[in-house]
Amino acid sequence: MSQTLPGAGRRRTRPVRVGQVTVGGDSPVVVQSMTNTDTVDVVRTAIQCAELARAGSELVRITVNTSEAAASVAAIRAHLDRMGVDVPLIGDFHYNGHRLLADHPACAEVLAKYRINPGNVGHGRKRDEQFAQMIEIACRYEKPVRIGVNWGSLDQDLLARIMDENALRPNPCDAVEVMREAMVASALESAARAEAIGLPGECIILSCKVSGVQDLIAIYRELSRRCDYPLHLGLTEAGMGSKGIVASTAAMAVLLQEGIGDTIRVSLTPEPGGKRTQEVIVAQELLQTMGLRAFTPMVVACPGCGRTTSTFFQELAQSIQAHVRRQMPQWRADYDGVENMTLAVMGCVVNGPGESKHANIGISLPGTGEAPAAPVFEDGVKTVTLRGEHIAEEFTRIVDAYVARSYQRKSAGS
Repeated sequence: MSQTLPGAGRRRTRPVRVGQVTVGGDSPVVVQSMTNTDTVDVVRTAIQCAELARAGSELVRITVNTSEAAASVAAIRAHLDRMGVDVPLIGDFHYNGHRLLADHPACAEVLAKYRINPGNVGHGRKRDEQFAQMIEIACRYEKPVRIGVNWGSLDQDLLARIMDENALRPNPCDAVEVMREAMVASALESAARAEAIGLPGECIILSCKVSGVQDLIAIYRELSRRCDYPLHLGLTEAGMGSKGIVASTAAMAVLLQEGIGDTIRVSLTPEPGGKRTQEVIVAQELLQTMGLRAFTPMVVACPGCGRTTSTFFQELAQSIQAHVRRQMPQWRADYDGVENMTLAVMGCVVNGPGESKHANIGISLPGTGEAPAAPVFEDGVKTVTLRGEHIAEEFTRIVDAYVARSYQRKSAGS
């Protein structure tokens, strides 16, 4: 799927197998996503799972909220298998997960991991009983579990206990610090309870989802200090468009740079009619721009200025980026290392030739008033100058030829 690149030193965590994917240990940070289809609609859900997987999601979570949804999971898995998509499926359970897993053994069997929210498994004595039932089923089927605390559904009994303990301190913490401690305590105490029931520690992943950037950073720093379980990073209710992207990146980049985080999800609210796969692309680009993984060739393009009054370089950059993403599944199957390639599409003579020389392959388009010529550089050397109305098509062909010539073709069956 991708290559791991040198980056910040990773915090050492236990490796957890989720289907054929390893989260934690020496494995790279894993990208995951979640469907927004009605799980009862087997075909639509399977198609969206496949779209997310083909976009680069290495784990896909689906909602399992009703008996009908649970009954559909095995059919979704079978449909994906027929499509040749082996992405592991994660079941997202709230409120009635203990009953759904018990009543639908096929669902319990085909899911690669269960997500349990300790704040939504019941109240009082029922909470402990129902949590235990889900853990016992995970043990029976040898499935890992993500214990996913969410600040919107924090265990109120635990929060009250933490508040009472805080009130007795000589110097009580403020309300924000109490909430953060309650999130961490909920995750750690739930994990300890799961291990006491019999779930191996190597089958537990933790998360503490909040919607505030500073809260997320503080909580995960503390969580990483107090345990060695793999951690799932993600800002919940991140929002739409640039706000969701910026908030998620601001929070997770700080933690990833500190070596905290073993799997991530960028929880974007899609624009009306927007593609769910956008969250996968953002997650990949976050990891790749930080130098932690490589998924697809990166396209460098200048922002434009008064020297670039034509929009042609923007259109070419967009066209090349789309072409690379379309070609990448086939390139990945055929060639080793192509995900590390960099391309440059520059708009004028100021930085164009220099940036193009630094990239594996680049083109420097003419700016306003410049000669209508576009030199192409391959590995720092100018190889051709393009002119005329078909520069975009010619450059695309040059890129394809460069890939075929520069990257070693994989042997059959590799």
